[in-house]
Amino acid sequence: MYFYLHWLREAMPTKFRVCSRTRSEQTCNYAGALLALLSLSLASCAFDSGSRVHALRDEREAPLAGAIGSPRDDATLNSARGNDPGRVHQKRAASRSLGPLPSSSIEEHLAFERLAQLDRISLIREVLTRNPSVEAARQAWRAALAEHPQATALPDPALEYSTAPLTIRSDDVTYGQIVGLSQRFPWPGKLALKGKVATAEAEAARHDYEATRQSLALIASILFDQYRAVVRSLELNEEHRGLALDIKAAAEAQYEAGRASQQAPLQAEVEHSHVLHRGVVLRSRRAVIIAQLNGLLHRSPEQPLPPPAPWIEPPELVLEASEALQEQALQNSPELLSSEARVRARESAVDLAKREYYPDFAVKGSYNSLWAARDNRWMVGLSLNIPIQFGARNAATSQAKARLASARARLAASDDAIRVEAERARQHLIEARDVVRLYDERLLPAVRAQIEAALIGYETGRNGFQALIDAERSLRTLETEHQDAIATFGQRHAELERALGGIPGLPRQEGGIR
Repeated sequence: MYFYLHWLREAMPTKFRVCSRTRSEQTCNYAGALLALLSLSLASCAFDSGSRVHALRDEREAPLAGAIGSPRDDATLNSARGNDPGRVHQKRAASRSLGPLPSSSIEEHLAFERLAQLDRISLIREVLTRNPSVEAARQAWRAALAEHPQATALPDPALEYSTAPLTIRSDDVTYGQIVGLSQRFPWPGKLALKGKVATAEAEAARHDYEATRQSLALIASILFDQYRAVVRSLELNEEHRGLALDIKAAAEAQYEAGRASQQAPLQAEVEHSHVLHRGVVLRSRRAVIIAQLNGLLHRSPEQPLPPPAPWIEPPELVLEASEALQEQALQNSPELLSSEARVRARESAVDLAKREYYPDFAVKGSYNSLWAARDNRWMVGLSLNIPIQFGARNAATSQAKARLASARARLAASDDAIRVEAERARQHLIEARDVVRLYDERLLPAVRAQIEAALIGYETGRNGFQALIDAERSLRTLETEHQDAIATFGQRHAELERALGGIPGLPRQEGGIR
């Protein structure tokens, strides 16, 4: 307190501190001390309020900080701002390869880079750690959290000082000055409503962050299934290339023995070329999928990825009734929770708009040395604004009500969309399961038996070459379609997890539903 009063006294110019050499000087000092004390008490109140708000924000951010980890040191980011273009390029490349990794995730990142096979869970974990969209959503949540202390803070107090310049160093009259301090207070309840709006918006930003993570996990899971399907299709295509060569050799042997025309070896060569063409297409598709996965991982598109883990037959799929899945989706959907939070924000905004019809007020205190009587020099007062601009306030209230109606309509639309999405995902998953089962149990065994019989029959002369070619085409087509069906099954399963509010591909303790 002593140092604050000393600073206030020293900060005033010397010529303005020459109040008098008598009792007026003491009065001036008393006025300055009292005003300084009032200012310091107001600052203390503001500090206490800010401390409570910061504690609330830290409590709300604690789960997020534990899940994400500490952000990178700002010094690391600033070191990339040098003038050397080579260094800047190296830093940019390092950022592209490592991504926005928190320090606690470096070991997990290195373990991912050393994977011999790429599995779904490791891929999704790495995407959720590295993808910049997740960090963008997290920072948007943090920004929304920072809105609460701003919305609930009192305006800064105002310190006023006026002087009568002709009284400075005058021997005839006492130095004239007016010192005032005021604090404006909104009508009771306004700050609380602003805090409710900010809190609801921060909650909506939190659910938006969760929705971003779920959407990225869904994309990563779908790309993983496509990656595994194209790699397996390449392996099958290589097997068919060998089979086409065997068929060509058999056709040439039959032609040399005089039991077939020259058309048979030529047709076998055409089929072999089709297999080679299919390999070119599949390798290009694999490169595109790898580039997409690297984009999710915040890496250069051309960087290699380990081969995917092989397909493992999932356990028998047991789905709950449609109504139960819809209720689960409504309870866990981050989009619906975000819409509900925004409805609460709009409701508080309507109440706040109604409070704007009430005036704000300000408490004032001043010392005026121009009064001759010392008892008249000290003044305290109260001021109010007069809310007579009813047109503007009516428009603001109508605007807030319209936004509330819009938010409620979006909430109803989200409810319908979530129910439909849950049922659609359920039906698509049932369809994908039945298709995979049909390929496994009926189509593939039949076509494999067909090509074996066609090959034996052609070699023994019991059937023509065209039957062998048709059987090979059928097998090649069905095996490719089988891999696509498996990928579709994984995609439908991930879509159902997403529709039910989980993070696709992750176990239950990490936000999934498995």
